[in-house]
Amino acid sequence: MGLLTSGADIKVGIADWKVAHNPVQIITLGLGSCVGITLYDPTSKIGGLAHIMLPDSSQFPGYTNPAKFADLAIPLMVEEMLRRGARIPVMQAKIAGGAQMFSFPEKQNSTLNVGARNVAMTREALRKIGIRLLAEDTGGNYGRTMILNTDDGGVFIRTVGSPIKKL
Repeated sequence: MGLLTSGADIKVGIADWKVAHNPVQIITLGLGSCVGITLYDPTSKIGGLAHIMLPDSSQFPGYTNPAKFADLAIPLMVEEMLRRGARIPVMQAKIAGGAQMFSFPEKQNSTLNVGARNVAMTREALRKIGIRLLAEDTGGNYGRTMILNTDDGGVFIRTVGSPIKKL
């Protein structure tokens, strides 16, 4: 199956996550260095999408929005999916984003590459919970839109100047 053409789309903003049941599309725009994470349980058709900005909340003790951080948003989204009837053993993850949107030629410091750090922490958070990462479209220097179809778990990536691709 592909993109849904009818029904309301659920939009996920930056530093946000949403969980929904079949059949809807969950969409996030503007994934640059941010990472989009889709989780899907094919048996219950429950899906979720998070748009995280930063890898690790421990560097920001006064944070007010846990959805900003990969280490917090992913477990929170999983918890909500479990509450609605999803199961971790069958959950599937796909990720996109993590681009390096700016070049720092005078500094080859990995701490400046927030995109790569976001991807690494996302992978680690999924591993800790025991969720399989099936596919990813990460890196580069361009933004992405990520769409999850909760009817079949299809994930689609849109980039400027390229055709939509299925992850």
